Amino acid sequence: MSVQQGDRRSRRSRTAMERALLELIGDRELSQISVSDVTGRADVHRSTFYEHYTDVHDLAASACTEMFDQLLSATSALSVTWDSSKEGVSPSLTAVFAHVAEHRALYEALLGADGSARVINHLLQRMTESIRPRFAARLTDPEGGTEDSAPAFVSGALLGAIADWLHRGCPGTPERFATAIWPQLVAASLARPA
Repeated sequence: MSVQQGDRRSRRSRTAMERALLELIGDRELSQISVSDVTGRADVHRSTFYEHYTDVHDLAASACTEMFDQLLSATSALSVTWDSSKEGVSPSLTAVFAHVAEHRALYEALLGADGSARVINHLLQRMTESIRPRFAARLTDPEGGTEDSAPAFVSGALLGAIADWLHRGCPGTPERFATAIWPQLVAASLARPA
């Protein structure tokens, strides 16, 4: 078999397993899904699963890459300045919550009580890296170092707000929720280290 055929077969297997997991998440909690459930639904061997993933949580992070990329695109567009509190809520923050609402069932499965700590950590790290450039100019301290915790703090606050909104059943609209948390996000983003 040529390398190209192997690559195509590998992509088909990965796609089948990712699709199977997303279908299974529609039926039950992530914590209740086994490797056997995925391989049976995808019609692949267990050995094929372990060629690509370490476990179901690893598969979940991979299966949601495109969805997470959409979320990260919205978060990386967030722009918080000293005048932000006067300008009103950022359309990018509204886009974040609109995206979450659109994929609500999947985010609830991944970020909820029975979700995956590994997936949450994966998403938190990616969110932090996506917003880090927005902080670059403000992070340099007078002694030449950087205060690197601000992007992680803001990402954690945003992910926490998303998880809380999901836990409460996404009350209101994405616009209304974004408007409610915008002042806190601005305050957290603009706080200067002591």
